[in-house]
Amino acid sequence: MLRNWTNWLFDTATRRLDGPLMVTLMVLATLSIAVIYSASGGGSFERALGQVRNFGVALIALWVVANIPPQQLMRLAIPIYLIGLALLVAVALGGEVRNGAKRWLNLGFITLQPSEIMKIGVPLVLAWYFHRREEMLSWQDYAIAILLLAIPTGLVFKQPDLGTSILVFASGFFVIFLAGLSWKVIIAAGAGFAALVPFIWPHLKEYQRQRVLTFLDPAADPLGSGYHITQSTIAIGSGGVLGKGWLSGTQTKLDFIPERSTDFILAVFGEEFGLIGNLLLIALYLIVIGRGLMIALNAPTTFSRLIAGAVSLTFFTYAFVNIGMVSGILPVVGVPLPLVSYGGTAAVSMLVGFGILMSVSTHKQLVST
Repeated sequence: MLRNWTNWLFDTATRRLDGPLMVTLMVLATLSIAVIYSASGGGSFERALGQVRNFGVALIALWVVANIPPQQLMRLAIPIYLIGLALLVAVALGGEVRNGAKRWLNLGFITLQPSEIMKIGVPLVLAWYFHRREEMLSWQDYAIAILLLAIPTGLVFKQPDLGTSILVFASGFFVIFLAGLSWKVIIAAGAGFAALVPFIWPHLKEYQRQRVLTFLDPAADPLGSGYHITQSTIAIGSGGVLGKGWLSGTQTKLDFIPERSTDFILAVFGEEFGLIGNLLLIALYLIVIGRGLMIALNAPTTFSRLIAGAVSLTFFTYAFVNIGMVSGILPVVGVPLPLVSYGGTAAVSMLVGFGILMSVSTHKQLVST
């Protein structure tokens, strides 16, 4: 009797979860907790327990979203986008300033970072828009979609938050790209942006310009602006092929690696687990991305195909940008290593995205609305 009840409860709880994707996400979460424990000095459980709590909340959010049918998600697209946009405007008018950036909104009972909402709201509303217009797409539709993307991206960029603005932009761009945006338009837009760089440069914040200059020559100021990238590359290189072992990273123990449990946690991971560990991590990421693209490929409607593809490719952007900046091939822009870096808000927004993927995967039919 108890066994039957337990089996029923388990089946009910996992019915809307995609097995291969869920297993891979749990492996990444376990790696995250282990590396965060090491990065915190290996003698305190406080930071690791904090990440356990973060994943607990994020997994609940994933389960809730996975049980919402895609047609219901489509109905929520406009409200989520408009609420997120209103909160971004509220941040611009009266948000909290921390470390020179105005990114948070204090509502009294909770402090929000509305830009995280737009990582979900932007692709949802664009997928909804193209789903509604799929029979009559024209260049005007792409122009409207670009406007829907540009407004929240611009608001996030002005906070200033370059890293999050890149992710918000990527989440929406992938929807537009998958909806059929021509490569000719993309190439022309890229060339136009390159031509505008000299005019954009003076309008960047001083720290943003410094990040670009440091990327071009980190050795110019190894104890100042180049310190982060210099120490991270030393740590990764010192790990060699097999790594120094868990809790045995000298760069970590001696406190040389900055932001070692958040943006630069890959340096800790690389030092302790070496090249083999990094390749394993990349393999796990490829499994997640590949599974997400398979779900998108088999999705029954335009909306579910676009949102599943956007979630998968945005996750790729997270991983690519963080690995690139920590290894020195991209400028430092403050993007966390997905599902490994410490953080509650980022974990929730990412797992909500995977909840959408699982909703698309397990709800076989999408009723057109």
